Amino acid sequence: MIEWYKKVVFENYANFKGRARRSEYWFFTLANVIINFLFIILGLIVGAIMDNILGGLIISYVLLAIYGLAVLVPSLAVIVRRLHDVGKSGWFYFIALIPIVGGIWLLVLFFTEGDSGENMYGQDPKNVIEEISEIGKVELQ
Repeated sequence: MIEWYKKVVFENYANFKGRARRSEYWFFTLANVIINFLFIILGLIVGAIMDNILGGLIISYVLLAIYGLAVLVPSLAVIVRRLHDVGKSGWFYFIALIPIVGGIWLLVLFFTEGDSGENMYGQDPKNVIEEISEIGKVELQ
């Protein structure tokens, strides 16, 4: 999970080209959820120590806002690359603006397996031959 998170945040910070596997998107999302919970818990602990739960919540919200701004671009980039993997343009993300139905449709697309082989957005990130050759290189060394 950490490797996928580092790949999205550090290696592909603002890369809106190419494709992203389901695992790349969902592990990045899971890591974001965990980090957000940790910031909330940290704020509540600080608030309990200071005997001021409201102050702790304010600290949590400030940390969450700073973190949210820091990962805004990588989040949008991985969403666009995930949409590319299923053959949709990044602009398709705006389908989420349709109340209820748009969000559900987008969620279905995020769960859908990507196109096999190359599509108009690039090579298949789930290329079995590439993975096998990488495993072979590790075993040979």
